[in-house]
Amino acid sequence: MQTIEKTRNTLETQVSLSFNPQGDGTCVICTPIKFFNHMLELLCAHGGFSLKLNAVSLDCDPHHLVEDVAITLGEAFKESLGDKRGIKRYSNIILPMDEALIMCVLDVSGRAFCKCDVNIKEEKTSDFETVLLSHFFNSFASNAAITLHIKMLDGSDPHHIIECTFKACARALKEAISIDLRNPDKIPSTKGAL
Repeated sequence: MQTIEKTRNTLETQVSLSFNPQGDGTCVICTPIKFFNHMLELLCAHGGFSLKLNAVSLDCDPHHLVEDVAITLGEAFKESLGDKRGIKRYSNIILPMDEALIMCVLDVSGRAFCKCDVNIKEEKTSDFETVLLSHFFNSFASNAAITLHIKMLDGSDPHHIIECTFKACARALKEAISIDLRNPDKIPSTKGAL
């Protein structure tokens, strides 16, 4: 595994980042969406990732900003794992936060799929549009080439639900890319590739 630096410049956004999947949870994150910054901080803290991220919105559309951050982060995650030799590959967690309860199950498979079954009635929490939660994880999973299932088992407070989702995904990612001590040199697939 290695640190990856990526940039994505479009007519809508400018994103640059440095990502280390085996970091110490430290991060420096700057986007114009304060709640999103906090969620990315949680992703790093609970995933054990190190991240430096700067994202600028050129069209003032939060949808494009969240999408482009997710794309760039997903690409960096995929590249940082190399051939995925020695990783556990699969993981799952059911994580609570007060009344919220989120299940996250994933496979670092090389195949992109995401099902984000989270029902939030409110359109916004703080400065974050709640519809962007599933959009972030769909875009991340597509570009990280992982299979990701997220299911809300309980919850009513949109802040708690979203925060719980980011924490659950972070913990599941951390476990899935951790090294299998019994097979540290083996690619975890009968195909010999992921």
